[in-house]
Amino acid sequence: MDESGESGKPLGEPPGGGRGRPRETGGGLLMGRPFGVPVYVAPSWFLVAALITWVFGGQLDRVLPELGSLRYLVSLFFAVAFYASVLVHELAHTVAALRFKLPVRRIQLQFFGGVSEIEKESETPGREFVLAAVGPLLSLVLSGVFYVAMQAVEPGTVPGVLLAGLMISNLIVAAFNLLPGLPLDGGRMLRAVVWKLSGKPMTGTVAAAWTGRALAVTVLVGLPLLTHTGVLGQGTQDLGGLDTLTDALLAAILAAIIWTGAGNSLRMARLREHLPELRARNLTRRAVPVASDTPLSEALRRANEAGARALVVVDAQGRPTAVVREAAIVGVPEHRRPWVEVSGLAQDLRPGMRVSAELSGEELLDTLRATPATEYLVVEETGEIYGVLSTADVERAFVAAMARPGT
Repeated sequence: MDESGESGKPLGEPPGGGRGRPRETGGGLLMGRPFGVPVYVAPSWFLVAALITWVFGGQLDRVLPELGSLRYLVSLFFAVAFYASVLVHELAHTVAALRFKLPVRRIQLQFFGGVSEIEKESETPGREFVLAAVGPLLSLVLSGVFYVAMQAVEPGTVPGVLLAGLMISNLIVAAFNLLPGLPLDGGRMLRAVVWKLSGKPMTGTVAAAWTGRALAVTVLVGLPLLTHTGVLGQGTQDLGGLDTLTDALLAAILAAIIWTGAGNSLRMARLREHLPELRARNLTRRAVPVASDTPLSEALRRANEAGARALVVVDAQGRPTAVVREAAIVGVPEHRRPWVEVSGLAQDLRPGMRVSAELSGEELLDTLRATPATEYLVVEETGEIYGVLSTADVERAFVAAMARPGT
């Protein structure tokens, strides 16, 4: 019944490795919740904002030398406006995801743009294609809007330079994201096309991920070559005189982001492929029912005699009321266990802590996410106690799924 890899460990002994639940990490500075989705600005954004301010300020010094030191204030405004455009790009993905009933965890603005964390995969390749395409499409629309606005202002003025910069930057964002390799939007569009042709989402992911890795190598080698040979050299000089070392560093960072994103896409796809194998029934630990005033030492004796690895507190009618936490058991020294009642180590069963033994895959994960806990009571459809599901066992099953050989 237990497939967590520690089925032989008696209840009450410390778990091997000492690994706990991963903590939920913050996304940075919370800026708001458009459409109910939190938007965070990562600390790395402030670094790139400073870089953009410096680079664009150097360009303004040549175009509008009369600005003096005010050029950096204008440059900072450009940096904020540019990332506002990136936010609009990400909001396009978010709105499309919500339209398709896909939950969005958050939007994060970071060093190289932004990311919308969509918690589920699209159900069809058509929806996947639309979900990926709306971001670059909206960036193209924004570029067109800024171009039209340029026609209404004088060239060589602050508004003219800002609008030109925003037009070009949004065009670059659209073009870069349309490159056909994961984790870029173009890679997701390629994945959708291959998925449609092959009928297999995993085949689409493999094709788009390896294309992404090839793209990463191309960026690593090609970007410094282009700037060194002068194809992009004049452009980089206009943007502040970036030298060869800076070009190489930028190419390495971009390539690493693309390569890592492609690899993560492959791992997540493989995990989702194995999700149906994660069944509550298979991961559940056998449990022994005990009264609330039972000494811990006696409860452990009963559990070990029965070959069980969990304790469930029941009332006088045999109805479950709480689950004894394994971490709390381990924290009680052995010499004190005869004097400690299990009720003092138990977690009362809250709504959502009763899990059906028939749950599996995404449905199981959604149920656990809805009510975070370390242990859950697993019951049959009749309401009979089946056992206890430990979050640690689910995590180990995830790790095992991720470690399986894949494409």
